[in-house]
Amino acid sequence: MDWWIQWFGNAQQRLFEGVVQPVLFWLGQASLLEDAYDATGWLLVGLLQIFIMVAVIAPLQYWRPVEPVTDRRAIHVDIIYTVVHRLGLFRLALFFTLDPLWDELMGRLHVWGLPSFHLDGVWPGVTDLAWVSLIIYLLAFDFLDYWIHRGQHSIGWWWKLHALHHSQRQMTVWSDNRNHLLDDVIRDTIIVLVAQLIGVAPGQFVAIVAFTQLSESFQHANLRVWFGTIGERLWISPRFHRRHHAIGIGHEPMAPVRNKKAHGNNFGVLLPWWDMLFGTANFELRFDPTGVRDQVQPNAQGQLRDYGQGFWAQQWRGFLRLMGRA
Repeated sequence: MDWWIQWFGNAQQRLFEGVVQPVLFWLGQASLLEDAYDATGWLLVGLLQIFIMVAVIAPLQYWRPVEPVTDRRAIHVDIIYTVVHRLGLFRLALFFTLDPLWDELMGRLHVWGLPSFHLDGVWPGVTDLAWVSLIIYLLAFDFLDYWIHRGQHSIGWWWKLHALHHSQRQMTVWSDNRNHLLDDVIRDTIIVLVAQLIGVAPGQFVAIVAFTQLSESFQHANLRVWFGTIGERLWISPRFHRRHHAIGIGHEPMAPVRNKKAHGNNFGVLLPWWDMLFGTANFELRFDPTGVRDQVQPNAQGQLRDYGQGFWAQQWRGFLRLMGRA
């Protein structure tokens, strides 16, 4: 682990000094150097993720695809979403808009008496060991992500935004970041606030986010793979997550799961344990078509819902759905 931390730190330093720092000086933004160094770490993570997606996961899709590729334009739009999120463009926008508000909120909470807390400090000498601490925070954020995902499906106005993610009929390794930007802002706000409240170290937070995103990219791949009876209950596979995206099953109350109050199945992000615990797991060995029911089943007026074709069209139609006009 130490060699990886050292390699990453050296690569971040070289990228910062060779590219980011000269650009900031040229733009006259030297005051942002400290924040830009942290942002360079996120940029490096994104570059590494995209390299693995292109070099490892994408070729696997040619090995055992679930379905033939019939809509390359939709995939190209998903690549735009991936670049926007993984290379830090989305985080850059948040830095100039919402980060000051987050900092102000946390500052006020501490002034009002919010105590400092570190989840990895509950058992000194054990939970504060680096690898134990990483596992604890990974479990904590995966549990949080499960409930965020449940909320995206069960809260009506939130589903109107999240539905964009499910509208992809041609799922691939690039589909994970296909989200409405407002949906991402809401989720990231919750994640950042919880990260502050439970005291996760910045380096650990970056590692957890990077690992989670890469696993999610694999889960969305057009890949006919499952992990076996035992493995499926240890880590989320492409099969497990594809059931979540299945038309009429993954996001509707009639999903074949124990918890009939849940709006769908297989909400987990990394671990299927939360789905198993709360009755939302579906382990059927099937690879169904993906999408949203209203894309293939006309409404009372005989119309199918249009989720948009390009990036900006999809974002705009998300706002229209939120306002009840689409």
